[in-house]
Amino acid sequence: MPTDAEIAAFEAGIKFGALYHQFAGTPVSRESADSLEIAIEESIANQPHASDVSVAIDGERIARDADDHGYVELTGEYMDVAVSIEYDDREARAEMSMVDGYPLMQLVSVTQG
Repeated sequence: MPTDAEIAAFEAGIKFGALYHQFAGTPVSRESADSLEIAIEESIANQPHASDVSVAIDGERIARDADDHGYVELTGEYMDVAVSIEYDDREARAEMSMVDGYPLMQLVSVTQG
């Protein structure tokens, strides 16, 4: 049987899988970045055990990279994400940021509450 810590870590992975694969490819401009951050945070926060979701989309970089229509397709290179999961007496914290050109999702910590 998995431990509470293992379940909390697994739930963090589920949240990142849902987040990335649901929103990757979304058209985003500098003007829509803030509202998309909120939409992503609120969407993932609806899932079981999600206690905190933080999404930061780099609107300045989007503005630099935008096509003739003023937008890019959202990918990991434009956002930093942190997710906290609470499962029974454990909290898992995971983050996503670019590492060597790849949007790396990693477990940062699992603590006892």
